[in-house]
Amino acid sequence: MEKTIIFTCILLLSTCTTPAQSKYYGKSSTYKPVKLKKTHLHFFLHDVLSGAKPTAVRIAGPRTLMSFGSVYAIDDVLTEGPEATSGVVGNAQGMYMSSSQGKNLTLVMYVDLGFTAGKFMGSSLSVFSRNPVMESRRELAVVGGRGRFRRAQGTVFVKTHTVNYTNGDAVLEYDVEIVHP
Repeated sequence: MEKTIIFTCILLLSTCTTPAQSKYYGKSSTYKPVKLKKTHLHFFLHDVLSGAKPTAVRIAGPRTLMSFGSVYAIDDVLTEGPEATSGVVGNAQGMYMSSSQGKNLTLVMYVDLGFTAGKFMGSSLSVFSRNPVMESRRELAVVGGRGRFRRAQGTVFVKTHTVNYTNGDAVLEYDVEIVHP
């Protein structure tokens, strides 16, 4: 009798755990694959630490310019060309921190690249990455976005266009390659 009960239990358990056999097994009727687009953007970022209206302001850390531990809040202008008079396409808002103790300046930065003109107006890209400033070409990670760039991933390639080593003002060239839905 015990053997019959044990056998019946085993038979019931094995029947309950067998996957259903149907033409729909493993498929979802609501899933629709997302087609990704590749977008390339090119613009210039103006980081101004001097003058009456700076776009980068030290909010914490030592008083010396860009020393280890210095944290800056930014609201930098993004333009079509390197000149300050070029057409404005957006702004970069966020912060960066000097994170290197050595002689080569390295920043860790979080910035939201918000577009205020053109076909991407109202959209933005989120960048969170290490920025080894002394390298001629840097790569920063795009970790997301809003609007037309929702769920974006990609890379920002940065080159220093001009820099004033006395006051820290700089114009940076941004080439952005992203994929997004």
